[in-house]
Amino acid sequence: MGELGFGYLYDFRNPAPWRRAPEALYADTLDVIAETEALGFDGAWVPEHHLAEDGYMTSPLVVLGAIAARTRRMRIGGGIALGPLYEPLRFAEDCAVLDTLSGGRLAMGLAIGYRAREYAAHGLDFTRRGARFDEFLQVVRRLWAGETVDFEGRHFRLEGARVAALSSRGQVPLYIGGFAPKAVERVARYGDGYFGNPDIWPLYRAKLEEQGKDPAEARIWLQELMLVVAHDKAAAMEELAPYYHHVSNSYAAWMAEDRALGIGGSAEDAVMKPMDLDTFKRSGALQILTPAEAVERFRAIRAKAPVEHFTMMMPPGLPAERFLAYARTFADEVIPAFR
Repeated sequence: MGELGFGYLYDFRNPAPWRRAPEALYADTLDVIAETEALGFDGAWVPEHHLAEDGYMTSPLVVLGAIAARTRRMRIGGGIALGPLYEPLRFAEDCAVLDTLSGGRLAMGLAIGYRAREYAAHGLDFTRRGARFDEFLQVVRRLWAGETVDFEGRHFRLEGARVAALSSRGQVPLYIGGFAPKAVERVARYGDGYFGNPDIWPLYRAKLEEQGKDPAEARIWLQELMLVVAHDKAAAMEELAPYYHHVSNSYAAWMAEDRALGIGGSAEDAVMKPMDLDTFKRSGALQILTPAEAVERFRAIRAKAPVEHFTMMMPPGLPAERFLAYARTFADEVIPAFR
């Protein structure tokens, strides 16, 4: 197993308690991303949601162009983008340009999403998003292979479509998320890796074998947004909890809208739930580890599944200099254990 990479997710949110001019927020976040690259981090990832009052990023491909211009080494990409909301030719073209701009550093995390209102706002049928995603992936893969594509499906119709300005790599790596067996089958068929939970590894391995692919070449990108490394865990909790509390409650509200996250049963009962700040602090949702505890945790994860990259987050509202203080501790005392 190779090195374990580490990166952060940047959602560019601007919540009311800490609201700033969006131009200043975006500029500071780009500065932070450049600084994390200098510190030794390996990835900068941008998610996607729509209709959020706190300004959650809606246009990851646009901001990734700015990140590509500010970085030189680290991987960049969507983490995750909502694949079925895109038109396949435009997506394939935009990603080809981004991959060229970044020197072949783009990797896109994609999934179908779990909020019906986002699909309604785009004029799409939420219940058909899986089938739409399958068609989208078929077409995008063919376009990146350099084909001229004629395609007529239930969701997309293309005639003579091609990407005239492919990047040198052609295919951009796709990490596809999901929890249900059908979703993981999609990952095995179309993805270069799995984005999600290491507990899914046995199912993912089985689906790869069904597709005739070698599980030894499997790649997993793990995301745990509420994980921080600090020497003084109590002080870090007091400082950071308000910012992560906003994250937790906003995701909890979205997940409760349609209960369509796709993990079902008792696992669904374990996802984030709205809570007050004091309850959040006691809940364990925000994991604050010492550097030694973090190294042990990541080694245990790698013993369980072939995880190649681990993503945390810059919580919305936290001042850049305070975020970077925690990032430096991680870079100095955790990353070297995996190099």
